[in-house]
Parts: sequence; structure tokens; C-alpha cells
Amino acid sequence: MVNISDFYHREIVKRCGRCAEALHCDTPRGRCVPGSARVLLLACLFLLSYFMDQVNSSNSLTIAIVGFGNFGQFLAKAFVQAGHRVIGHSRTNYEAIARQLGCGFETSADALMDLHNPDIVVLSTSILSTEEVLRRFPTAKLRSCLVVDVLSVKVYARELMLRYAPEEADILATHPMFGPESGRGSWRGLPFVFERTRVRQHERCEAFLSIFRERGCTLIEMPCQEHDHYAASTQFITHTTGRMLAELKIASTPINTRGFEALLAVVETTVRDSFDLYYGLYRFNPNAKQELEKMQRALEQVRAQLEAYDRKCREAEARSA
Repeated sequence: MVNISDFYHREIVKRCGRCAEALHCDTPRGRCVPGSARVLLLACLFLLSYFMDQVNSSNSLTIAIVGFGNFGQFLAKAFVQAGHRVIGHSRTNYEAIARQLGCGFETSADALMDLHNPDIVVLSTSILSTEEVLRRFPTAKLRSCLVVDVLSVKVYARELMLRYAPEEADILATHPMFGPESGRGSWRGLPFVFERTRVRQHERCEAFLSIFRERGCTLIEMPCQEHDHYAASTQFITHTTGRMLAELKIASTPINTRGFEALLAVVETTVRDSFDLYYGLYRFNPNAKQELEKMQRALEQVRAQLEAYDRKCREAEARSA
């Protein structure tokens, strides 16, 4: 409990330039009288600031980010700005970058868990490496944690967390459907999909979700199976289209239409992501193969329609000649 007279004497009187004795005041504590309304206002402001700091400190989470690459750093910056303590962990030493972001960093997973006792562990690994990371991680130390993934495929991520995390651990499956490029300026209106796979400490889970809510994301609670169904016909189709157009080596021209500019933007966005991500979407989303087959059939059907219409037009021209 804060002693108000002690706080006033220590933090206000010695800061008050209006009091002649401000720096050498030996008035008994609790009996000093402010010399002006300005000092009283300062007292109120300092007390409010102090108590707000106490509230913010009590609500602060310790968040460990496993996989401190570009996306992990992107999340870390937002978590720090939200007032949380963040510790990165990765095979590559990102200690200097972590320090710039206001985070701690550990190359040892045991040190991460033993020294920092995180409330939340966020898996920000690639789709292809996640199982290997979990296999090598001291998962028994996750018992008191909320384990969160941010993978683009959800059924697979959900299965891995249920398989490797202890029964006592809470699990939240999430997909922030944006990244360092699309979320550079603002997260307002960007979709954040999640499933409360196994949550007992609801307050902690809500505190994590509130980071995204308060930055303006559109939070969408959805089962992992439903997410993967939609993602195959949106995210995977977008990546496939972008890579097909990249293989065609399309380039900007002096007479670009808006539609063509949009296609160039799709190419730029998708080829910037690693092929491992694209392969992960293909391999670990059970709906992706079906979408790829549908795209192939659609291309064949469009070509068949063009050729049939071409034959019809040529026959009509021949008859009228």
C-alpha cells in the first residue's frame, strides 16, 4: 500500500519549483502544505500516473516468442508496445535485434522457460519446422503456459500442439492473416482468426487476444477445420496465382490497366514469401490439393470454351464468305 504523505513529500515537494524549501524541506511528513493550486494539481497527476503504472504492471504478460525471424520480430514489436514483457528464442542469435525492440533473448529453450517463466509461449516457426521445434523443446515446462501458434494452417498446428503440449497447458490456435508488409502501417480491419482449442485460464487468453483487438484487428473465432477450408480457396489460390504469373514473367508496361496492376501486386506479395511457406500450405492443408486440381480443370475448361467458340466463329465466317 502506498503511503500518500510519504509519496507527496518525496515525489511532489522536492519537484516543486514554487516552494523555497523544495530541495531541502524538513517539514514533518504529512504536515507540509502546498503553496499553490499548481502544486496540488501536480500531486494529483503524479498519483494518477503512479497508480496507472501499478495497474499496467499487474496486467502485463510475459510472452515468449519461439521463432524470432521476421514475423516473430513483427509480433514482438506490437507486444512490447502493448506493455508486455517479451523474450525471443531462436536457433539464430537475434540478441542485438531483440534489444533494439525492447525484448530479451535466449538461445536456450531451457533458459527461456527456467529464467523467465513465461505466461504465454507463441510458436512463430515455419510450417515445415514446427514439429521439429516442438520435438526438441522442453515441453514439460509448458504446463502452466498458454501455448499459441500463428501458423497459416490450423488443423495441422492444432494437432501438433495437442500432441506435444502437456495436458495442463492451455492452447490457442491463431492465424493473423497479415504480416510485416500488409500490417506495416496499421492493423485496423485486418483479420485475426482463432480457435480456443483448450482454454481454462480465460482471463489470460482474453488479455492476449486484446492485443490484436486494441490494434484494430477484426477478430474471427472459427474452428480450425473451417479456417483451412476457407484458406485453401483464398490464401492458397492467391499464392498459386501469384507464382503462376511469376513463371510467366509478367512485368509492368507503359499501358498498365488497374487490373494488371493488381496482378503485379499479387505476384510481388506472393513471391516475397518463401517457397517453404507455399509448400507448407500445399502439404498441410488437406483442402489445398483439391483447389489445385480445380484450378487445373478450370484452366482446361476455359481453354476448351475458347477453342469451341473459335471454331464456331470460323465456321460462321466460312459460310458467309
